[in-house]
Amino acid sequence: MQFYNFLRGACLLFLACMESCSHSSSTDNFDDLPAFLEGMLPISASDAKVTLGTDNENAKPSERPQMKVKFDYDFYMAKSEVTCGEFDRLMRAETGLVLKCSNDSLPATDISYYDAVLFANAKSKAAGKDTAYTYSKSSFDEEKHCTGLDALAFRPDKESFRLPTEAEWVFTANKFGKKKNSWTSDNSGYQLHPVCAKATKKNELCDIMGNALEFVNDWMGNFRDTTYLNYVGASEGRAIGQRVVKGGSYRDASATVNLYSRGDVYTVTSGTRAEYVGFRLAYGTIPNASWAGDEGSEQTGVMTAVANFTRVRSLVGSYGVKLAFRNDVSGNLVFIDYSSGFSSIMEIKDTIEVYHPEISPDGKRVVFCTGLEGTSSKSQVYVRDLTFAGTGLQKLDFENAAIPRWRILPDGDTVIVFVSDAGDNSTDATFKKKSTWQVSFAGEKFGTPQKLFDGAYHGGVSADGSLAVSGSKLLRARITPSNGSARDTVWYNGEQACNVSLAKDDSRRTLFLDFGSRTGKKFVGESYRVHERLFVADKNGKLIKSVASPEGFSFDHSEWVSGLKDYAVVTLINANDAHSKIALVNLETSEIVELVQGDELWHPSFWVYPMNAAYYDKLNLDSAGMYYVGQDATLITHKMNAFWTISDIVEIVALGSSRVSVGFMAQEVKSGYAFNMATIPNDMDVIATLAENYVLPHCKNLKYLIVSLDFDLWSGGKDQNFNKNVGGNIGFEYDKSHSYWKNGVPSQYKELNAVYANGIDYLRDLMNENHGWIYIESGGWTVGGFNENPIIGDPAWSNARVWSKHLGRLKDLIDYAKKKNVVIIGVVFPQSPYYKKTGVFGRHGMLRSIAESLIDSLENWQKKYSNFVFVDENKMGDHDYTDEMAYDYDHLSYVGGQRLTRKLDSLIQSMK
Repeated sequence: MQFYNFLRGACLLFLACMESCSHSSSTDNFDDLPAFLEGMLPISASDAKVTLGTDNENAKPSERPQMKVKFDYDFYMAKSEVTCGEFDRLMRAETGLVLKCSNDSLPATDISYYDAVLFANAKSKAAGKDTAYTYSKSSFDEEKHCTGLDALAFRPDKESFRLPTEAEWVFTANKFGKKKNSWTSDNSGYQLHPVCAKATKKNELCDIMGNALEFVNDWMGNFRDTTYLNYVGASEGRAIGQRVVKGGSYRDASATVNLYSRGDVYTVTSGTRAEYVGFRLAYGTIPNASWAGDEGSEQTGVMTAVANFTRVRSLVGSYGVKLAFRNDVSGNLVFIDYSSGFSSIMEIKDTIEVYHPEISPDGKRVVFCTGLEGTSSKSQVYVRDLTFAGTGLQKLDFENAAIPRWRILPDGDTVIVFVSDAGDNSTDATFKKKSTWQVSFAGEKFGTPQKLFDGAYHGGVSADGSLAVSGSKLLRARITPSNGSARDTVWYNGEQACNVSLAKDDSRRTLFLDFGSRTGKKFVGESYRVHERLFVADKNGKLIKSVASPEGFSFDHSEWVSGLKDYAVVTLINANDAHSKIALVNLETSEIVELVQGDELWHPSFWVYPMNAAYYDKLNLDSAGMYYVGQDATLITHKMNAFWTISDIVEIVALGSSRVSVGFMAQEVKSGYAFNMATIPNDMDVIATLAENYVLPHCKNLKYLIVSLDFDLWSGGKDQNFNKNVGGNIGFEYDKSHSYWKNGVPSQYKELNAVYANGIDYLRDLMNENHGWIYIESGGWTVGGFNENPIIGDPAWSNARVWSKHLGRLKDLIDYAKKKNVVIIGVVFPQSPYYKKTGVFGRHGMLRSIAESLIDSLENWQKKYSNFVFVDENKMGDHDYTDEMAYDYDHLSYVGGQRLTRKLDSLIQSMK
């Protein structure tokens, strides 16, 4: 592509968070560009560096520490945010989406990241270019907004329109953007303005630090103190799939807008839509792109999840699915917990070599060894928790232990079978010198190993002990009839076989690969090459099934799937002999579905939680209890499964915003079983909807309902209402279609939710340990280096029409609760004392005079309503919550949460 000769020179610092060594911004002209690049600025970045993040200890953890990025390429950046007019002209024909804009020159907002991706692809196609984004399937809501792109992948090597990377955005904002040319709450009147309405020079970016907050291309990942070349962000979206947004909006005070900020007040995912979030485009290739692994550590060996949660669930018919494997580039254990609703790749990084991992029958742990099948090298066996932290690491005290496999005995006990040596088994005498052992594992400890028999049968031992198998190089079997002595034999006519795996059900079938043998060719009826066929033999060693590998690939590392009868998991070897993919094989239909692709992916283990569909025959298992999939109201959707498990015993429930989620420590309440059911976003509509449809009808022992009174969140025309934030979520829609089960909850439904809540790691940890409370550290009432606290709402919305509607919802809730003999405790949570110096009540605005009148009214309500108690812990800023008790300007830390919880607990005890 043609770029212009930028003069080299010193770069200006933009705020204190940024450094750059690059070309200056001067150029002869920007007019001599191809027509399809109209509105784009050429950015000369080769040999330049940029700093992302900050070392300010008060900044968010996701913004620390500073990290450097070096460029060795140039690119183009759009002068302005994409406008409504531009968006509608392309997307009307592409997807049918037309934005509701009052002016075509306004930034295109209230769109999802997926909408932006589809626009970029459409613009590339209109210019006759390849596209930067690929996907297998798209889904849309009723308004034609894109809500999902299955197997979405970014191809940085394509010369295309795309979203800018965070590094590109910060670099160009620092060089070509000025805050004075942007709309913030200081000058915006709390509304969007036409792009480039403020005068800018030809070589400057418009609205880069305001007007609309902007999606960039990156997943949200943590930074590390290092330098990346051509950095394109985190490799995966981790647990919740969070996206990076940059630049501030018309709602944000100018003093709070900076280059290192990466998010919004609320979590932004690919499906998030907000009237203040838009995007601008970049154009050009990114050669030799580098990603960061999870937690900011540099990942060795690229890995990408191809099949998402929905696809995997549709294949196996269960929510509970996990995949573990070896990253052969790094030697580390890698896993995907599909039960989280995402397909985020987690790599446990330590110094232990991981070979042949196998997930435990309950899905909570993984056993592995440090040696490889076919070799007699020294090997040790370990067990650890299947979590990102890899906790609970235990080593088996055995001189040489290899190829471990879980085994469930007839009495239900779980043991681990392993062999003393995993080397070549082709010689009888050598094979018999090796042995097969088993050891119990309970209470996170190994028992005493016991020898089962001679011979290294590392392909598996049946539950009843009647069959054991082994490969490398011969397919050996040890057969023990119900009455008679054990017999060691060789199957498959003594021809070479490997990757042997015994079925985990009672069928005693054997899965294996061969080397294009005569026996296999005769069974198949045609010739094939090494590992191009996957075979299944029955309990007697007779071939009963064969599946061909995909064109251009061969199989390796074949294993039965735990929890499914007719599925295997394999790696696929490409023409360059790289183990480039992991795939699921349906042995009944021969369908092969790719799960993960990467550089070198070895030894997959695929675990499925068995779901008895017949037992749940009155429930749609694709909808019932599926709250946590494809939505953005993350807290409540992560808590709903747990709610149903405790609904019969809970006595105290807290509803409200993020202030409640971190400020009410339900697990420390002494006056009754308590549950923190707070969510983000939140207002009285959200509180009342949850209370009226879930809490009050279904919590038969409920005595107290704690409700946060967040006046500053009751903003006019911008309600964070329930339907807006969970509308379309299949779990809530399913409940709604059944009238929220007010005529009775099926016992299977509660049991199903209990399975979900106890089967998903982060749900189990959050709910069982903390009763829904979220832990956060102390940061002080002022954070991010600001001497003043931000005000991101317009105080002008404070009017009787708005807040009286929310008071009306509260009154109706009090009346409904009285019929249930439930006391409503309305709590005003503390915010920064700084707001006393302003004319507003708190972070989100509202005039202080209005807030004071509301507080007076609610204090009088205590006399009017016998089941209403008002607790003002903010006291218009004159509270007793010190700096160490705060996380930021309007949230308590765990220290403040303890204080507030004890106060509420004492209040409840006094009312008993």
